[in-house]
Amino acid sequence: MDNKIIKNQIYRLTIEGYTSDGSGIARADGFVVFVPFSARGDVLDVKIVKVLKTHAFGIIHKIIEPSPARQEVACPAFPKCGGCDFLHISYDEELALKARRVRDCMVKLGGFDIEKVECAPSPEVYRSRNKALFPVEKDGDQVIFGFYRRRSHQVIATSDCLINHPNASALASAVAQWATEYNVPIYDEESHTGLLRKIFTRHGAGGDFLCIVTTSRKLPEYNKLIEICRSACPDLCGIAVNVNTLKTNLALGNRTYYLWGEPRLRDTLLGKEFDLSVESFYQVNHPQAEQLYKEILRLSNLDKTKDALDLYCGVGTITLSLAPLCRKVLGAEIVERAIVDARENAKRNNIDNAEFFCGDAGKAAEEIAAQGFKPYTIVCDPPRKGMDETALNAVLSMSPERIIYVACDPASLARDSKYLCLRGYELKSVSAWDMFPRTANVESIALLCKAIQ
Repeated sequence: MDNKIIKNQIYRLTIEGYTSDGSGIARADGFVVFVPFSARGDVLDVKIVKVLKTHAFGIIHKIIEPSPARQEVACPAFPKCGGCDFLHISYDEELALKARRVRDCMVKLGGFDIEKVECAPSPEVYRSRNKALFPVEKDGDQVIFGFYRRRSHQVIATSDCLINHPNASALASAVAQWATEYNVPIYDEESHTGLLRKIFTRHGAGGDFLCIVTTSRKLPEYNKLIEICRSACPDLCGIAVNVNTLKTNLALGNRTYYLWGEPRLRDTLLGKEFDLSVESFYQVNHPQAEQLYKEILRLSNLDKTKDALDLYCGVGTITLSLAPLCRKVLGAEIVERAIVDARENAKRNNIDNAEFFCGDAGKAAEEIAAQGFKPYTIVCDPPRKGMDETALNAVLSMSPERIIYVACDPASLARDSKYLCLRGYELKSVSAWDMFPRTANVESIALLCKAIQ
């Protein structure tokens, strides 16, 4: 059957909603058409650029009637830069679409009967990120940094980024200046040659930390690098070199060397101090993380007669936040360096009722269950792919009264919540949390309680 919609033709369409990645959804001649950087309610002339069997992709040719949700874009790199998705719509519209996305995943993928989900706004919409990872590229004689163009590895240069702390761009500019002045070879993904791969920064209560990702620990004129970076960022507390020689898209390698200053960055969260290594996971939006953790503590329903388990614990931020509320809490994490940090963080905060285990979450949970540990509450904060069956079954074997599932992908949350609810649990609540303003990513929390038999 011939397609009714024709490639390269222009159609007048009205945007009805959004996809999971934030593209607008419209309909033309029975086809669903996905249109990036559109807003619900836009009336657009859309040029069709790709046609498949049941849907098509288009780009905005002309805005005929802008949506009330559309706004002026404040960043000159948008939309070429892949760092943001929603600079063209209001923040209220962004919160609404994120809430709808979590709700739709729970209903369509999990089979739950949920009328509405609320999305907690970020206390800071811009400059909210304490972590930045910049790719680098050679542009003539200059080394540039920025973010990749969408669906490519071409770097779109930026001198400043609205979603990152300003010191991130200051440090990246300093590294680019050093790399330009001393002709530092830039890593080439195709030939796997060159030295400088990425620029990684973190900001916290203790200042700023810089890590440059390279293919060798030997750097030309490294004293000049230190000098330039310290001048650009007076709050700089340490510089590290992470060596990544792998032919991979993974940002970090498995060897880190410290070039100057402190080996870790210190931050505070809910009144506790945490030291962060380069490899350690840490929430990127500090003020929103504090609000999210308060919600986790509220949902935990712990007291000094109850125990808790924190799976995927990272440097122990949730674990140590739970500790004052309960009799004993265990944390499990696969990244060895993070567990070292977690144990030191427990000592630093004078917490003696927390223990940490290094290993895959599923296997660690199995070992903990085999020891007869019976937590009242289990908190799970897995990576984007969610929990595997081993981890889910280990959680079930401990039969906690409450499971608090923190997810950065609502599809994984829906799938894993369904698995647990088919095996003796009930979904009590689900909420969305905007941890990543101006992007399509959304955090969510589900509370699951043991079903009454």
